[in-house]
Amino acid sequence: MVDIKWDELGFSYIKTPLRYLSYWKDGSWDDGIMTEDNQLHISEGSPAIHYGQQCFEGLKAYRTNDGTINLFRVEENAKRINQSGRRLMIPHMPEDKFIDAVKKVVAANHEYVPPYGSGGTLYLRPIIIGVGDSIGVAPAQEYIFTVFCMPVGPYFKGGMKPTNFVISDYDRAAPAGTGAVKVGGNYAASLLPGTEAKERLFSDCIYLDPATHTKIEEVGAANFFGITKDNRFITPISPSILPSITKYSLLYLAKERLGMEAIEGDCYLTELDQFSEAGACGTAAVISPIGGIQLEEDFHVFYSEIEVGPVTKRLYDELTGIQFGDIEAPKGWITKVEW
Repeated sequence: MVDIKWDELGFSYIKTPLRYLSYWKDGSWDDGIMTEDNQLHISEGSPAIHYGQQCFEGLKAYRTNDGTINLFRVEENAKRINQSGRRLMIPHMPEDKFIDAVKKVVAANHEYVPPYGSGGTLYLRPIIIGVGDSIGVAPAQEYIFTVFCMPVGPYFKGGMKPTNFVISDYDRAAPAGTGAVKVGGNYAASLLPGTEAKERLFSDCIYLDPATHTKIEEVGAANFFGITKDNRFITPISPSILPSITKYSLLYLAKERLGMEAIEGDCYLTELDQFSEAGACGTAAVISPIGGIQLEEDFHVFYSEIEVGPVTKRLYDELTGIQFGDIEAPKGWITKVEW
């Protein structure tokens, strides 16, 4: 067994023994290999470095009570990496190749999947980057696809506790830009706003729609949702929001398991009073309750700055119960990994 204090894990890089590596050249992907080398060796002319031609995914593996390992909706990650790739003219990644790579990485590093009940998971990061000797603004002639992993704890230090956020003056993405795909440039642009928010002792910032600055779009690197006082689940809709797998899972669970009206719609700043609870959601964040939002001189509190709202807690328990194998999953949501 590996020597890790599972209950002390944060969200940080840990080198695990093996990762998957595949190259695209002359019109096709090779068969891929497993390697111990955690360094990528690329040309100084690689378009990923100069022009940001790269995309990535994030997903987790979960240890169940019987010791087996679950992947959650991995097919959706396989689809989404190609949605990102099309926007950046990256070659198609066959979905079965993506899923096989993820399975191989989990199986090869299965001892690093945290024990059931520890609160930890194995986080996987698939990436595709444009490489090769190039310097002009054009798609790369070669690509690298790799998947690596590490055990992680909660993304936000407080875990499943309400934290506060601040409305940002910065835009996360342009109205018709790359906000709806998972590319590094979106996150690089968020570093300064996020740092400024943390310097003011907020967990992160909240971005408004770039066209009118009247509606909530995203919460840092996560999606926003609110629970209305008349028991509706609402999450923002916009062409510049990343289509979060967690968000769409919660929309389904709110409707099918909790009997709520589940809506993708506008979340106007002027209508925050309609929400009795609010939260951020995503693969890394899972569900993080929002205690309050700072908007200029006004501070709006939802359910509580101390306690998690009851509907948010029910959604969290349902989602994580499915992921860890304690609650029956909708058909096709869980993929088992064998080693």
